[in-house]
Amino acid sequence: MTPLDLLAQGFVQHALIAAVLVSIAAGIVGALVVVNRLVFMTGGIAHTAYGGVGTAIFFGWPVLPVTGVFTALAALLLGGLTQRRRERTDTLIGVIWAAGMAFGLIMVDLTPGYQAGLMTYLFGSILTVSSVDLWLMAGVDIVILGLALYYYRDLLSFSFDPVFARTRGIPVTGLYFMLLLLVAETVVMMIQVVGLLLVIALLTLPPYLAQRYTRTLGGMMLASSLFSLLFCLAGLMASYWFDIGSGPAIIATACLIYVAVVAVEKAGSRLAS
Repeated sequence: MTPLDLLAQGFVQHALIAAVLVSIAAGIVGALVVVNRLVFMTGGIAHTAYGGVGTAIFFGWPVLPVTGVFTALAALLLGGLTQRRRERTDTLIGVIWAAGMAFGLIMVDLTPGYQAGLMTYLFGSILTVSSVDLWLMAGVDIVILGLALYYYRDLLSFSFDPVFARTRGIPVTGLYFMLLLLVAETVVMMIQVVGLLLVIALLTLPPYLAQRYTRTLGGMMLASSLFSLLFCLAGLMASYWFDIGSGPAIIATACLIYVAVVAVEKAGSRLAS
């Protein structure tokens, strides 16, 4: 099958659209996660989402909407607990992380029959994205873009100087919970692309690279989205060439590109000195 024949396939077209939509959300939210040092919190939210997957499978409900609600509630719970008990933030995140995963596994075990599609939610399969999933992703993107544009100045102050932001009357606590909710919904929309176990990589690697070449939060969001899209497209091609899972291929490609960029930068700095 030639590349043109492959592009004519509906599932490939869906995968390409999904890559664009996911990259927009991952770039914007990922940048906010990195600058606010919420990577571990994001990991907790991502793994807690498995509880929503297990609940949906057990009751036979639509997986993504149910997981979206479950993950949003888990994010709010994590936010409330960490706000009150800041000295034990890591412990609380670890407990909720483990509890969400355990709950999801128990619900799946209690579900009669073999769950053939379960691995899709763990490791992702962008080639299985449906038209309904694309509409849901587009809706999440619109919300994320709208909130990011409307609250951009507040998010900028909140991210780099929260104390100053409070003195200016910016609702820091409200922005914190809003960011956690955006993380939760971004995680859910990325489930079918890279899976719950790998989603944290796509939310952090692009911003880590983007911050090397940008000086503003907006520029970091844009560059992060472009890096994310690059990873998704390159991972899709690697998945086709080597006949491997698309989710792991995307993350493996992202890691290789990240290592290559860092290595080139270090080699360049040594030559310059």
